[in-house]
This record gives sequence, structure tokens and C-alpha cells, in this order.
Amino acid sequence: MTNAKTAAALVLLSLGALPRSAGAAADFVSLFNGRDLAGWKIPAGDNGHWRVVDGVIDYDAESEAKEDKSLWSERSYGDFVLKVDWRLKSTPYVNPAVPIIRFDGTHKKDSTGKEIRIAVPDADSGIYLRGTSKAQVNIWCWPIGSGEVYGYRTDRLMSASVRAGVTPKRNADHDIGEWNTFEITMRGTRLTVVLNGEEVISQAELPGVPARGPIALQHHGEKKDGVWTAPPSLVQFRNIALKEL
Repeated sequence: MTNAKTAAALVLLSLGALPRSAGAAADFVSLFNGRDLAGWKIPAGDNGHWRVVDGVIDYDAESEAKEDKSLWSERSYGDFVLKVDWRLKSTPYVNPAVPIIRFDGTHKKDSTGKEIRIAVPDADSGIYLRGTSKAQVNIWCWPIGSGEVYGYRTDRLMSASVRAGVTPKRNADHDIGEWNTFEITMRGTRLTVVLNGEEVISQAELPGVPARGPIALQHHGEKKDGVWTAPPSLVQFRNIALKEL
């Protein structure tokens, strides 16, 4: 009798689990079909620098657009969970003046009170939230790690708690050339970022963030006489999916 009850319970559990799992997956909508940039606004005059290669969005940081060069979603979003894989392809630019960021968002200083700056092989991109570059979840090579919200951390009009909140708790980045996964949650004015399974930003407050807006994959970097003068967005994206809350 006990065996029969146990077997029945297992059957019910398995049957009950399937709809919930399928429903949870169905809540996420893919923002990238793996074939083309349908659903995204290619910058006017880009000339093929944002493109799809082998099923991923590939960017060479050399968009020829005269104005904004980032890749924006056609749709706007309010509260959501966004999942996206990304990787930096290479770091041809050495950033000569990267600060050492403390976990409270301030910069480490030497004995004279001067900020310490170090040289770092660097590439730079990010994900703009709700239509504003200020609410950017950074992708880069700085020692503090990806996931920080530079526009809020460096805004001296923000409170110390806000600036600390948008500073990653740890560097969870994989090595250059390896894939990383963001899970970004926006609910009201609160942001949580999980990078490669580690929560690096927890319920950070973003004062003044718009209630709705599109998402963007960021352009960064410039060249002069064929040489990079700023860290370029030599980046790829795949598996972009969003669940509205």
C-alpha cells in the first residue's frame, strides 16, 4: 500500500511540475531570433557594423552612423527580467587611467589624496535600460567587474547609499573571449543584476529612472588614424530574452 501511494505521489508531482516549468519558460519572449536584427533599430548609416554572425549579434565598434551608434530595441519596457549572454572578443586598447573602485563606489587614493590609476587592457559595452544611457549595466574589463551602473555611481549628486548600491559586490566576469550571462531585473526604480549566477547588484535604487523605455546594446570606442583612442565595443550577444513583470 505504501509503495502504491508513493508511486501515485511521484506521478502527481511529475505531472504538476511540467505545466509550471513550461509556463515559466513561456513567460520569456526572445528579443533576438538568431538570424537577423528584426525587432531592433539599426542606427541610420551604420553600414553593416551591427550584424548577425553564426547566430549571434556581432559588433566591431565601427558603426558609421552620424548620431547614436547603439542598437536599440523597437519596443519599450517597464518592469522586467532580461536574460542575455555576452562576451568581449578582444582587448586591443590599453586604458591608461582605470581607477581602483572600492565597494562603496569611491575611488582608492594614495597617501597624498590622489586617485590611483592603473593601465588595463580594455573593451567596453553595456546594456541601456528604459531608454537612458545613465541606467547602463556596464560590460568592460575594469577590476571592479561588469554589472555596475556607471552613470549613477559617478554622479556626485547621488547619495552615498545609491552610489554604493550600483557598485558590484564582486567581479564575476569570465575571461575575455568566454561567454557571460546577465540576468537583469528592473522593478520600479530598483535594479538587481546577476552575473554568471552571482548577484553583483542587489535591489539598487536608480532615482529618476524613466518608468518605461527601450533597451540598447551599447556602442563604445573611437579610432584615429586607424588606432583605438578609447576602449571599443568588440562584443557579441546571444540568447536575449525578456519577461515583463
